[in-house]
Amino acid sequence: MRRKIHRMFTLLIGVFCISFLSGCGLLFSNELIVNRYADALLTKNNELQFRFRINNEILEGHQMYKVKVTIHDDQLAEAIGKREIIYGEEQVLNGEYLEVREKGEKYIFMDPLPLKKDLHIYELKNMIERDQAVSIEVFNDKEVFGRTYLTNFSSEL
Repeated sequence: MRRKIHRMFTLLIGVFCISFLSGCGLLFSNELIVNRYADALLTKNNELQFRFRINNEILEGHQMYKVKVTIHDDQLAEAIGKREIIYGEEQVLNGEYLEVREKGEKYIFMDPLPLKKDLHIYELKNMIERDQAVSIEVFNDKEVFGRTYLTNFSSEL
């Protein structure tokens, strides 16, 4: 009987550890950039807008941070006309910073960027969802708090 209880306990601990390490433990997730709410939106005016949520609770203890969107795909960078976009609300010496004001999550809707070169919707979707064409980084002058690839795409067309 003891042996069965011991095996069951060991099995439960193993399943818990594997699900936690693989990211299946959503209840225990401490994502800085909330991936399920991060996407690139193609607007009706052929503009690309990056939208995501930052979990401010993880940034607790830090006053200011920057959000940088990096375009890794050459074709997409050429269509947008930029490789990096830094987003913020307040100007501070070397760039734009955001303040950690409230607890919870902060929605960030970057200004839509007009595409200088037409890309097919299917092509854009593949670039963003499969090819890891866009990454988001949250940092300040001292450290990088989090980095992830944007993997969701939607369109108003």
